[in-house]
Amino acid sequence: MENDTTEAVLRSSIETGKVKPVVAIITARGGSKGLPRKNIRQLCGKPLIAHSILAALECALIERCIVSTEDPEIKTVSLQWGAEVVDRPASLATDTSLSRDVVRQVLGELESQQRLPEYFVLLQPTSPLRTARHLTEAIEQFFASGKTSAVSMTEMEHHPYKCFKVSGDEWMPVIDYETLEAPRQTLPRMYRPNGAIYLLPSAAFLKEGAFFVPPVHPYIMNRESSIDIDDESDLSMAGILLDRRN
Repeated sequence: MENDTTEAVLRSSIETGKVKPVVAIITARGGSKGLPRKNIRQLCGKPLIAHSILAALECALIERCIVSTEDPEIKTVSLQWGAEVVDRPASLATDTSLSRDVVRQVLGELESQQRLPEYFVLLQPTSPLRTARHLTEAIEQFFASGKTSAVSMTEMEHHPYKCFKVSGDEWMPVIDYETLEAPRQTLPRMYRPNGAIYLLPSAAFLKEGAFFVPPVHPYIMNRESSIDIDDESDLSMAGILLDRRN
C-alpha cells in the first residue's frame, strides 16, 4: 500500500509539471579489464548490471531504461531484467571510448525513432548501491533546484588540501605546509562525483557534449552507497554492504 501511495504521489508530480519524465541510459561494454565480465558478474544473486536496471525500473519518475552495449551476453541479460537495449558499435566499446560519445550515439538512435527524451539520467552499472530512492530524490531535487544539470557526489575520504603535487623531482604541498598539519575540521568540506547519477536535458548535453553543464546541482550520497566496482575487492565489499542493507 505504501509503495502504491508513493508512486501515485510521484505520478501526480509529473502530471502537475513539478518534475518531468526521465529516460535512464546504462552504459555497459563487455571488455572490462580490471574485473573481466564485471557487468554480468553475480552480486547477491543478481548480475551486477541488474542492480542498476532494477533501480531505474522501480523509480516512478523514470519512464524507460535503456542499456547501451556491444556485447551479446550483456544484451541478453539486460533484456531478461527488463531493460531495452541499443546496440553499440564496436568503435565505441574500446578501452579509450568516452561515455559522452556512447550517450550521444544512444540519443541519436532515439532521435531517429522520434523518441528523443527531454531529460536523461546516465547510470553506470558499477554503482550497484544506488537505489530507486536515490534516483527519485535526485530527480525531484534537480527539478526543484532550477539548475541545468545534477550530479551525484560524496564527501571526499581524504582531503585534497592534505596532498602533494609533483613537478619533476620536487614534491610540494597542494596548498602549503601549514595546511598539511591543519585539523581537518578547519578545512572546507570537499566533495567528489561518485559516478552514480548524471542528470540533464538532452538538448543541453548535445549542445555542450558534457555531463557537467553549469549550474550543477549536487545530489549528495553517503560513502557506502557511493561504492564503485573496479576490482574483485570492490565487488566483495559491495556484497557485504548489500547483505547488511537487506
